[in-house]
Amino acid sequence: MTTAQIEIYPDRPALVARSLELVQDRIQTAVAEHGRCAIALAGGSTPKPLYEGLAKLDLPWANLHIFWGDERYVPVDHPDSNAGMAKAAWLDHVAIPPTQIHIMPTHFEQPEAAASAHETLLKDVLGYQPTFDIVLLGMGDDGHTLSLFPHTEAVTVSDRLVTVGNKDGEPRITLTATVVNQSRCVMFLVSGSNKQPALKAVFSDDADDLEFPSRTIRPEGELWWLLDAAAGAAVKTLPNVREA
Repeated sequence: MTTAQIEIYPDRPALVARSLELVQDRIQTAVAEHGRCAIALAGGSTPKPLYEGLAKLDLPWANLHIFWGDERYVPVDHPDSNAGMAKAAWLDHVAIPPTQIHIMPTHFEQPEAAASAHETLLKDVLGYQPTFDIVLLGMGDDGHTLSLFPHTEAVTVSDRLVTVGNKDGEPRITLTATVVNQSRCVMFLVSGSNKQPALKAVFSDDADDLEFPSRTIRPEGELWWLLDAAAGAAVKTLPNVREA
């Protein structure tokens, strides 16, 4: 596990600009090193302008494999679909082969069957121990990431790559911390003053992983926390923080 690189930017547009720079660089590096780049995307409002920015770039689209970190159990055309948002903002506008866009299945009668099927797909595409080149994450004001919500069973799953998360009784399909922690580069994009209490807990020495699941993300590769000033005020005194 590497030490987190924490960067604080004046506002969300500056945070997004930095994330675009990093993602572009890591895509090109992955393709140069091993011929493809496997990315797991985040949902939510913060990464949407990042996706819109990526759609305007000239990148090796044919070498990308797109996955998602988690998904609500709704169809792709549902307004709450993470895949639907990314398709509209980015993926529908570039030449990534459709067979390399791996949307989490939400059509199974049982979410557990969907999670199992997606785990099989991950292994088929990326190998028995899948390694993402880039994983994009957000963090909720309760400290959750992916669909790993505080004090839910999904946080503790260590023998699966994909599992079923639970938000207020509604199922979600989610990667586990186990597979994310095998990644070459993980980037959190976090904005808003409402995230300060959770950020303090994530970087404290004595907070509980089950209560603040973002703490479970401790990748073997790079770990970036890109924050806007409103969120970053919580951690700006830490020794490894860079303010832009």
